[in-house]
Amino acid sequence: SPSLPQPESEVFEITDFTTASEWERFISKIEEVLNDWKLIGITSGKPLEKGIFTTGTWEEKSDEISFADFKFSVTHHYLVQEPSDKDGKEELGEDALPLPMQDLLCMNNDFPPRAHCLVRWYVYGLREFVVIAPAANNDAVVSESKCNLLLSSVSIALGNTGCQVPLFVQIHQKWRRMYVGECQGPGVRTDFEMVHLRKVPSQYTHLSGLLDIFKTKIGCPLTPLPPVSMAIRLTYVLQDWQQYFWPQQPPDIDALVGGEVGGLEFGKLPFGACEDPISELHLATTWPHLAEGIIVDNDVYSDLDPLQAPQWSVRVRKADNPQCLLGDFLTEFFKLCRRKESTDEILGRSAFEEEGKEVADITHALSKLTEPAPVPIHKLSVTNMVHSAKKKIRKHRGVDESPLNNDVLNTILLFLFPDAADKLIDGYENRASTSAGSNPPPENEDYNLFSQFKSAPSDSLTYKLALCLCMINFYHGGVKGVAHLWQEFVLEMRYRWENNYLIPGLANGSPDLRCCLLHQKLQMLNCCIERKKARDEGKRGSMSDRSPSGASGDGAKGGDHSGDNPDKEKEFGKSWESWSDSEEEFFECLSDTEDLKGNGQENGKKGAKEPANLKPEGRLHPHGKLMLLHPGEPLYVPITQEPAPMTEDLLEEQSEVLAKLGTSAEGAHLRARMQSACLLSDMESFKAANPGCCLEDFVRWYSPRDYIEEEVVDEKGNKVIKGELSARMKIPSNMWVEAWETAKPVPARRQKRLFDDTREAEKVLHYLAVQKPADLARHLLPCIIHAAVLKVKDEEALEDISSVKKIIKQIISHSSKVLRFPSPEDKKLEEIIAQIMSVEAIIARARSLKAKFGVEKCENEEEKEGLQRFVNSLLEQPEVSVVGAGRGPAGSIIHKLFVNAQRVPSVPPLEEELRRSGSQEERRQGVQSEFPPPTGREVILRTSVPRPAPYSKALPQRMYSVLTREDFRLAGAFSADTTFF
Repeated sequence: SPSLPQPESEVFEITDFTTASEWERFISKIEEVLNDWKLIGITSGKPLEKGIFTTGTWEEKSDEISFADFKFSVTHHYLVQEPSDKDGKEELGEDALPLPMQDLLCMNNDFPPRAHCLVRWYVYGLREFVVIAPAANNDAVVSESKCNLLLSSVSIALGNTGCQVPLFVQIHQKWRRMYVGECQGPGVRTDFEMVHLRKVPSQYTHLSGLLDIFKTKIGCPLTPLPPVSMAIRLTYVLQDWQQYFWPQQPPDIDALVGGEVGGLEFGKLPFGACEDPISELHLATTWPHLAEGIIVDNDVYSDLDPLQAPQWSVRVRKADNPQCLLGDFLTEFFKLCRRKESTDEILGRSAFEEEGKEVADITHALSKLTEPAPVPIHKLSVTNMVHSAKKKIRKHRGVDESPLNNDVLNTILLFLFPDAADKLIDGYENRASTSAGSNPPPENEDYNLFSQFKSAPSDSLTYKLALCLCMINFYHGGVKGVAHLWQEFVLEMRYRWENNYLIPGLANGSPDLRCCLLHQKLQMLNCCIERKKARDEGKRGSMSDRSPSGASGDGAKGGDHSGDNPDKEKEFGKSWESWSDSEEEFFECLSDTEDLKGNGQENGKKGAKEPANLKPEGRLHPHGKLMLLHPGEPLYVPITQEPAPMTEDLLEEQSEVLAKLGTSAEGAHLRARMQSACLLSDMESFKAANPGCCLEDFVRWYSPRDYIEEEVVDEKGNKVIKGELSARMKIPSNMWVEAWETAKPVPARRQKRLFDDTREAEKVLHYLAVQKPADLARHLLPCIIHAAVLKVKDEEALEDISSVKKIIKQIISHSSKVLRFPSPEDKKLEEIIAQIMSVEAIIARARSLKAKFGVEKCENEEEKEGLQRFVNSLLEQPEVSVVGAGRGPAGSIIHKLFVNAQRVPSVPPLEEELRRSGSQEERRQGVQSEFPPPTGREVILRTSVPRPAPYSKALPQRMYSVLTREDFRLAGAFSADTTFF
């Protein structure tokens, strides 16, 4: 009925009206949160397993509530557990103790190495708890009345909801980590209280004093008191490794010229920490189950001898960001990427200029035209090569100002260009041609990383250059040194281009698009040098009989028929190299008169034969299998031009141009012309070699799949093979047909060059010359990351740390994603470098620990394996228990370390107080101990007694105390019966 909604709204009004004061609202908000998180009702669960606090997963969820305008955050911390059996809940009696109270007496998780401070101090069995703390970091609940108000709010909320999860309130300043709290169950309540002091009262520094406090606090009416069980842990810190000085010395810079830098091989990255990556060793000696009265520990005497402790566990404190060589190299090189200056600005703008330049230029230009070519120098060395350029540079920059000294520079240039070591021109020439990457590359996984990282193969010039620049940037004048070496490198490239010397350390053939752009540019320059060299050799009339190293192996030309004919592939290498026609080196186009000679008669009919009376030119060899269809003569394979090699930026440029041509008829025609330049050149060569041929002949050789042959029966009944062009070749205005009709019989040597090596080489040299050090660093960073990954892999292989193997895999997959694209984000590059640095630090720590525990020196194989396992665990786990405690192999080594540290004569002056407490420790132990005074003393006392009356229920009571040099803390959980009191 329509009148129903009315009473509902009235009820809502009433509910709103009853939540009156701010305090009541606050309590209802706490209850609401507990309800939302389903923390209401009886908690159940299995007893906690040993070590679960460290191995298990802790999770938390948070919410915000406010008391008037003061904001609090409420956080639920809980250990993720497998769901317990449903039957378990039913077995719990109505008045069973809440789980946290049962856990108070559980000893399985005393002293967890990693846990929330409340878990460590209050209840080692606290598998879940809720904390209410001021939301803002600088807020604090300091006044006693406010603390009490908060505690009573918690108490009421727990009572109203029946929640059995302990609820804590953070009081005082955040840094003090002070908490008070409460846990309620049916007829029982546990109060969590805390004392935090800066100065320790002397009666609390030993066990007997702590037992007195505990008994007084419980105030148990029973006599005699039920026995108290105790767990004690003493922690000793070793900071002095004086007998194990850190073995890694920073590299010796001056030794570089000899090819090594203090253990750093030339062209390899350094590795290892320059300082000890392990700063402290913490030994915890534990007595886990002691009954009261077994051990004496008072202000005059103590039975607690660490050597007799039944349990030893060790943790190591790692040095914060230890200085590591590989990390430093990478970081410094990465900083280069952010520099703005150009090479000229760094080295001085006039580096290449001479005085009176304007005049000099003209006179030089004229004299070059008139003077005969200079006689080649027969004695060649690295220094001669760049001699003249250096003279110019030195005029303006004093020799001493040169960022790199000559010895270093020569060592580097010899490392990069090993072929230059041979001083004779012939030797230089021969070695240059063989060292240009004729060996097949090693096909292992590490070698092929370059294609994932878009860097360069690890035996290439680019990779070596990256390593040299990285080293120079670190040791030899930073960005200035980098600019200087780069300038020398560009001079060397120009020298090689002008003198036809191949660049070593680059694979043959077209630029490899899997590598970085700089590597592609160098390969492109090599292609240019190779073509120019072949042309010049041809010009001199010395027929080159060496195997063509410029073969592209790309299969057939044109876009859509690659790999159609293996015969065709073999011929591509023989092109410009085989010609000895000197006068037509730059034959760029045909003259009009030649057009009129009738060489290029164009017949309008498709497939019309070329006049067969022309003299064949530019033949390579007979095909062997095929004959021309019409004259029936053997088909000759022509000498063809190779397609122009391309680097990725040129390909991109070309595709942009093609895309911009649009879809108009004219644009499409231009596009076809651009794309078929190579096809047209091959057609012209073919026509010149095979006078009287037709398009079908060309197609049969060039793209056999486009010539379809089938058996037919002729009029006489004989089976004959009839062939015809494929469907795509018959499409009207087909590009192939159009190209065939416009092609004239011109041999390759008289055609316009498809690849203008002079222009392309100049473009590459200009590109190299204008690179700033920052651009260079960006180009080469993938190579440096590649080298760093290989270095880390090699070093890890010596240590065999499983966690490091995983991280290296992550680094490789991360880097592959980041480096694959041009200009990756700095943040992502920094992440990769940080990952590599973390791996280096882990390996350095492993080595440090191996040295300290004498793993390598250990004779007994079984013990050695045990120590190795122990060292690996120390790296991966927060705390490692020592097998056999003080009497095991690791234990005796730790004992020796402490003994040796104690023998150091110069003890740093401690504060009066500490010295007093130290001497008191020694006095109590009766002898000069082999161990220093403990840095931390932790004691857990537990018992189960009826409180507050003798007839109350016996409930668990617990107190934890921790005493360090800085402060003293007591945390107690005291339970009381709320029914029978």
